[in-house]
Amino acid sequence: MLYCTELFVGICLNAIDCSFCTQLHKRMRNLVILIFIPVIITACRPSTTNQFPETVSVEVINPLSESRKDVEVFIPFPDASTIGAFTVRSNEVLLPAQKDSISLLVVLDSLKANEKRIITVYYNTSGVNENYNRKRTQAELSHRFGGEWKDREYIGGKFRNVDHLRVPPEHKDHSWFLRYEGPGWESEKVGYRFYLDQRNAIDVFGKKTPDMVLMGVGQDGFDSYHNMQSWGMDIMKVGKSLGLGSIGVWSDTTAIRIEKTDSVECDVHDGDLSSWIRTCYYGWKTPHDTVDVTSSLAIYAGTRLTYHAIEASKNLASLCTGIVKDKEGKVFKSMGGNSSWGYMATFGKQSLNNDNLGLVVLFPPESFVAFHEDAFSNVVEFKMIEDGEGFFSTAEYFFGAAWELEPHGITNETDFIKWVEKSARELANPVIVNVNVK
Repeated sequence: MLYCTELFVGICLNAIDCSFCTQLHKRMRNLVILIFIPVIITACRPSTTNQFPETVSVEVINPLSESRKDVEVFIPFPDASTIGAFTVRSNEVLLPAQKDSISLLVVLDSLKANEKRIITVYYNTSGVNENYNRKRTQAELSHRFGGEWKDREYIGGKFRNVDHLRVPPEHKDHSWFLRYEGPGWESEKVGYRFYLDQRNAIDVFGKKTPDMVLMGVGQDGFDSYHNMQSWGMDIMKVGKSLGLGSIGVWSDTTAIRIEKTDSVECDVHDGDLSSWIRTCYYGWKTPHDTVDVTSSLAIYAGTRLTYHAIEASKNLASLCTGIVKDKEGKVFKSMGGNSSWGYMATFGKQSLNNDNLGLVVLFPPESFVAFHEDAFSNVVEFKMIEDGEGFFSTAEYFFGAAWELEPHGITNETDFIKWVEKSARELANPVIVNVNVK
């Protein structure tokens, strides 16, 4: 019996060469418990899957005595690259699935309290997928081509999406080079972006539709998304703050964002059920040290939460993140415990549309150091985990936004805190996945 301590987050970290990124998935915290044991399958294979001679049977267990929705199940494969085509079913019902180089991500609509469910993966080394086909996440990065730099502004050209960008040294805030100023990512619930310039802060797009919308944002004018659109709008003021979930270090009485670096590279992966953005900051000059840092952001179908994994070339003292301060945002805090992750959250009429917006950062209790605040941000400080060999250190947390105008949105403080605390319990009690590879 093997107890797997890796987190299969659907991020293929070996696909792109980045000196401090390629081992990140080996160091992430276990958010899905994987146990390899025999599982007996009695259901007959559907006739539509005769072209898939290989099978993997999987038992999924909800350890909580409460139901959970939009459940991510990560099924590891010794060599997922050998899977050319696949279909995933439970009781002959087709399930949404997405493959990367190390695992197969399956999303279950729900699991009842303490429910055990069997799902089966049918696959072949070649062929055509019989797969659920609905786009539920998106990530993109778009910059202008065909123009020219004049001092620190990019003049002319047209936007085009890219998978990789080494940020030009001329690029700063409001240089007009990047569409909505950086990469963006979204689920059905919410969208996010971060400023890929000297600010490096994360912002929120409120969505009034479950459809994917980022591909149209900022196409009709650089600041159009600051006004209400049919899809929603930018709903949070970042200013000099940590925005929501941005990387910083706590220095004396102030949170310092990533600002001064030697160079920055950004990679984007757009998927139907999970999408991610990885940014490498080389030579970040903090108040106390110079360090290389990698940020990996991932979002999954059906959730408001973004997963943020951070890797540094050395132990980064006083690593922190936070939430923008707003006089309308009531603050809630918990250090967490054995049955729940910790969190820091705010709620109130703090959106730029003057309606209710909830913001949260959730973190594993063992990494917690202290809560702080400065003039711009509510702050939580972490300690990093060293890899044991002195090569790098890691940290992780989740962050999320809940806007009352989103479809079936959270409209009051009581329901927001219920959602935060349920999310904290689910993170501390991940689903158990029993795998038998045939």
